[in-house]
Amino acid sequence: MKKKYLLLLKLCLAFGINSYAQIEELTPAEIAYRDSIKALNLQNEAVAKSQEAYNKGIQLFTAKSYTEAIKEFSNSIGFDPNFTAAYYNKGVAENEAEKYADAAKTLNTLIEKDPNYSKAYFQRGRAFQGMNDYLKAEKDYEKSIQIDPKNAKAYYNYGTLRFLQQDYNGGIKHFTKAIELDPNFAFAYNDRGSCYRMLGNYAKAVADYEEAVKKNPKLAFALNNIGTTKRKTKDYVGAIAAFNRAISVDAKFYMAYNNRGAVQMDQNHLDDAKKDFEKALEINPKYAPAASNLSAIYFKQKDYKKALEYANKAISLDPNYANAYVNRANAKEMNRDMEGACEDWHKAKELGAELGKNYYSSNCNE
Repeated sequence: MKKKYLLLLKLCLAFGINSYAQIEELTPAEIAYRDSIKALNLQNEAVAKSQEAYNKGIQLFTAKSYTEAIKEFSNSIGFDPNFTAAYYNKGVAENEAEKYADAAKTLNTLIEKDPNYSKAYFQRGRAFQGMNDYLKAEKDYEKSIQIDPKNAKAYYNYGTLRFLQQDYNGGIKHFTKAIELDPNFAFAYNDRGSCYRMLGNYAKAVADYEEAVKKNPKLAFALNNIGTTKRKTKDYVGAIAAFNRAISVDAKFYMAYNNRGAVQMDQNHLDDAKKDFEKALEINPKYAPAASNLSAIYFKQKDYKKALEYANKAISLDPNYANAYVNRANAKEMNRDMEGACEDWHKAKELGAELGKNYYSSNCNE
């Protein structure tokens, strides 16, 4: 009997020890440690998901699928609201998608999080420039340069802003600084060339355009700019050679066809000019200057009905294209519609066409 009692006591004691181990509570310090581990795991999971969405956004951006890229960058921010790179690239994608107001809002948030993010000011400047708020754009480019004086792109965009405001010397200053920082910046050479052209310094303009092409041989619009500048100096052979080079780089470059046609028309090579204008319109059926130029060709060939047809077409494509009104007025005059001609010359005059002003003054009663 005594032995059974001892066995029972041992069993009870053993059971009691096991039961005590199962219900033991954690200390406050242990609870805090456990919760911190759990939070860290959740945080790591969120960061991983944020990075995954961000990587998808980068892939979509590279593929120029900007709308989808914006969604992924937004998802990335949702998982990790402190991921500054996601804000930045979302703002860049919104700029590329021409959603300038959205870009400015995104970049405002980024700048609040990191007031020394030079590229954020640069991209917000782009957004303001896209919204034609040049004063705010200027301030942001200046801030970007202040934080990072070696930001060639900020100097370049500042130069484009000066060009748009017809401050060509200011544009030259900023494009030159961009070139100093990045000697291979082809766009900066091209746009500095355009500043020189607007100032009438055609030799320097052509030199910069040629340098742009050396830096980037596929820059068809720089070759086109060489052609248009050489046309101004009546170097027709050089102009056509430049347009030929542009077309060899980009066979769909409709403006180069149109401009080559204009040089052919300058030399009275009407059939060759017509082919170029028709090709430009074939590539881009909405290109009003080519339709207007065809009107001028038909006028020279005394086909006034066709001249009127293509002038109407040009105006339907771009109601503010002054030269089309001049061409339509000329055709109307030959069709004995003097009243209609005067109306069109007057419209061309209002739109800033010197020829419209001259024809209206010479042929119409005020």
